[in-house]
Amino acid sequence: MNEFSNKLIDFFNFLRENYGETIIVDTNYTQNFGSQSFAEPQDSLENYSVTLSHSIDIFSSKNDWFRSKNLEELEQKIKHCTKCSLGKTRTNFVFGSGNPSADIMFIGEAPGADEDLQGLPFVGRAGQLLNKLLKVVGLEREEVYICNILKCRPPNNRKPLPSEIELCKPYLLKQIELVKPKVIVALGATAIEGLLNLKKKMGELRGKIIHFNKIPVIITYHPAALLRNPNWEADFIEDLKLLFKHFPELTKKKGKK
Repeated sequence: MNEFSNKLIDFFNFLRENYGETIIVDTNYTQNFGSQSFAEPQDSLENYSVTLSHSIDIFSSKNDWFRSKNLEELEQKIKHCTKCSLGKTRTNFVFGSGNPSADIMFIGEAPGADEDLQGLPFVGRAGQLLNKLLKVVGLEREEVYICNILKCRPPNNRKPLPSEIELCKPYLLKQIELVKPKVIVALGATAIEGLLNLKKKMGELRGKIIHFNKIPVIITYHPAALLRNPNWEADFIEDLKLLFKHFPELTKKKGKK
């Protein structure tokens, strides 16, 4: 079997692992990857219908990242990404941090100024608040894995553009595949929209459990929103407690060391 065939098999195995058995490939598809359209979800997002239509040469050596066997390898292969304009304005690529085989994975929006400077997610004021609230429910930051939809800071902390999310999301999907979390916590509207394709008000979503590729997703506020609205901290803590209410095994094993 030649190298092209091996890469083709690896790529479609990656798609199957991330999108399940319901993937629908455009009949005009030729070496495309990235743009995704999802069926409007109801109570569950276990069954995705995905159409790939963004043109990227997936078979060039620079795109071998999807074959990465661990997070460290993945980071090394994608940290110089310049697929969008954010690659030109960032200071550091912010990959993610924490337990590489964590049971709980937190997904936020995008790096801020502090994260851009340090190359680590959630290290500014919002990150400090997140650390404090994790302790309230008996979790340590080292037990969980934390990353963002985007790996680069948008200028002036503006909201990520749909095109930026589209280009960066495959990296997130690969992170999820490698970490294999039992539960995902989506922080804020951008993470929810980017991961789940849900465009609804937070009040309609928080406190609910929706499934992404058969992984339960708990929806709650982004810690930055709590800095602006401290009264929401109680709701945030209540949402985190759902982790142990609905998944009691996490009380015995909060992180896989």
